[in-house]
Amino acid sequence: MAYFLFKTEPAAYSFDDFLRDRETIWDGVANPAAVKHLREMKPGAKWIFYHTGDQRIAVGTGTVLSVDATDPKVPIVRVKVGKRLKNPKNLAQIKAEPLFAGSPLLKIGRLSVVPLTEEQWEWFVQERSRAARVPCFLN
Repeated sequence: MAYFLFKTEPAAYSFDDFLRDRETIWDGVANPAAVKHLREMKPGAKWIFYHTGDQRIAVGTGTVLSVDATDPKVPIVRVKVGKRLKNPKNLAQIKAEPLFAGSPLLKIGRLSVVPLTEEQWEWFVQERSRAARVPCFLN
């Protein structure tokens, strides 16, 4: 299974828009590295929906339905909505998480489509933050 993070300016297309539409074509990607990631996607790939700009927060999930890479410079990626994250993660939390050391998410901040490891995906979708866990002390 492949995992990604898609970035978007919420004023242009927000997760609320995605929830309303249920499916969409992910387009408007110009960066060659991001286009390469889109072109290499396969149906079933999971991804995190990340709001850029003033928000800078991961807010939801989606799934790749299909990829038409007939034109390698403009792949057509159809995606469907997943769910809103119960524990959205902001940029400060991402930067503080050791799983992201060396990740293109932090190293190439302008990259709009970023591959994730399975561990990074799991960190985003966990229902409780690690900081929210209450330690249990046994006597």
